[in-house]
Amino acid sequence: MIIDEIKKDNVQAMKDKNTLARAIYGVVMNKVLLASIEAKKDGKELQDADTVQILQKTIKELSEEKENYLKAGNTAEAENIETQKAIISKYLPQMLSEEEIRDIINNMDDKSIPSVMKHFKANYAGKVDMGLVNQVARSL
Repeated sequence: MIIDEIKKDNVQAMKDKNTLARAIYGVVMNKVLLASIEAKKDGKELQDADTVQILQKTIKELSEEKENYLKAGNTAEAENIETQKAIISKYLPQMLSEEEIRDIINNMDDKSIPSVMKHFKANYAGKVDMGLVNQVARSL
């Protein structure tokens, strides 16, 4: 599981005294732990797809934080955030390209927007940018 890799890399970051990596690993592990507790309340187990969603949301939050630092003129912190984004990006699966999305949509029987979105959400969760899917579907 992805979280196991993150925990292993967190231990390595501790040994290397890499405070920047430790900080982002701590944030991600806490978010995953909270999601796991919420899932257990509902009688479910946390899956890798859930962890991927947490990682994607964290990257989005870091991007927003980076923009705020750049507006404030703090380029050093912005560079640190970019490093943290790179650290957690390596745990994300390879995203589908626009061309791959177009091919999948062209091979579908029902090419209506709701049907396409439902298909991608069910079959490609965490492996595709749903905004890009919507954009490609509308262009066909």
